[in-house]
Amino acid sequence: MNNINSRIVIVTYNGMPWLKKCLDSCKDHSVIIIDNASSDETVSFIKTNYPKVVLLEQKVNLGFGQANNLGIRYALDQGADHVFLLNQDAYFVDDALEKLISFQKQNPEYGILSPIHITGDKKKLDFNFSFYMQKEKTGQFFSDFVLGNDLAPVYEVPFVNAAAWLLSKKCLTTVGGFDPLFFHYGEDDNYCQRTIYHNFKIGVLSQVYVIHDREDRVSNKPIKFSHKYFMDMLITYKVCFANLNTENELDLKVRLLQKSIIKLQMKMKINRAFNYKKELSLLLKAKPLIEKSRKINKTKGSHYL
Repeated sequence: MNNINSRIVIVTYNGMPWLKKCLDSCKDHSVIIIDNASSDETVSFIKTNYPKVVLLEQKVNLGFGQANNLGIRYALDQGADHVFLLNQDAYFVDDALEKLISFQKQNPEYGILSPIHITGDKKKLDFNFSFYMQKEKTGQFFSDFVLGNDLAPVYEVPFVNAAAWLLSKKCLTTVGGFDPLFFHYGEDDNYCQRTIYHNFKIGVLSQVYVIHDREDRVSNKPIKFSHKYFMDMLITYKVCFANLNTENELDLKVRLLQKSIIKLQMKMKINRAFNYKKELSLLLKAKPLIEKSRKINKTKGSHYL
């Protein structure tokens, strides 16, 4: 049943392998798609087969967070009280969205709600999702399953990835959108940190499911000191030092790196010193952006939307 106060926001990028299943699972709901300059048939497929979908085509890839911000802004402008962010490779199981919305209406302290993420064959928990649930606040989620206890309706978590998020309007207008400090990866970590900072809870509903169809993908660890290695490190630093729930120790990290470089140079470990200098350079370049992020995100408002 269509809920006029909710909108589903999907960011697409070369999404043909998953689009039909994804959009078919969204039937009877209002959908907004932001396409990040796909080079495959994604856009034409949507226009031909799903004409009721609102499609916001982009000429460049905005990244996950900024593309979602466009969809969220559009949804709020259309009067949405709840915005559901859904990955292009994820599919609703049954009436998952209705159950999430119903719970959030009754429990507005939960700014973010997620269903359980399961694999495409419906036989296992999504691997990364199972890791997130290990950090669930009471530590009861897996114990309840193993011991055959009644599952709690919701389990509070410090983080769950943004593949399937229900966001309340109150959360969005208090916390804002995704921080442009992040292009792709890290933006959902940062958003969860900000959500908790502004006194909202993040929860996973135990009887609601979404399929996250990604188990066939292989994630390779980057070669040490490669370009990807440094880019991943930079994301980690941004997530760490932009975290409003901890003291900003960025200056301390800078000093430690500077001392390490001097010691390595004295020991004639030139290559290692060079790589530490590269790391330091990236951190110093990001420093003013991180400090700006912390200043903005401490205040309440519809930032970035």
